[in-house]
Amino acid sequence: MGPSSVQNLEIWKEGIQLVKEIYRLTRTWPKEEAYGLTAQVRRAAISIPANIPEGVGRASPGDTARFVQMALGSAYELDTLLEIARELGFSTADEIAPLQTKIVQQCRQVSSFIRYQENHPNLKKPKPRGRT
Repeated sequence: MGPSSVQNLEIWKEGIQLVKEIYRLTRTWPKEEAYGLTAQVRRAAISIPANIPEGVGRASPGDTARFVQMALGSAYELDTLLEIARELGFSTADEIAPLQTKIVQQCRQVSSFIRYQENHPNLKKPKPRGRT
């Protein structure tokens, strides 16, 4: 699978769409948060689609699964950061709820992709090291 084929993955496409929506949302946040919560939210969002091709480019399904697990962790982080932004009054619940729904959907898809990679028939597990 080459770099261009990653762009055919639905989880990657949806991750890119989520990044665009996060950037639109955070444009209205306080300017003093540009290097604080705004930057952290954007980094977490970007990390989701960025870790997918990085994982796919690895040598084994196990390596792929590890990087895609990082994407999943970033999705959970993003959900928490959006909740913090709502509680701080940067965005309303009505603005954030649709994004959180998309994050939940993304988590489901990413989790399925991870399970596929972990159960891939070509998965090579490291051999246990014995004493010499």
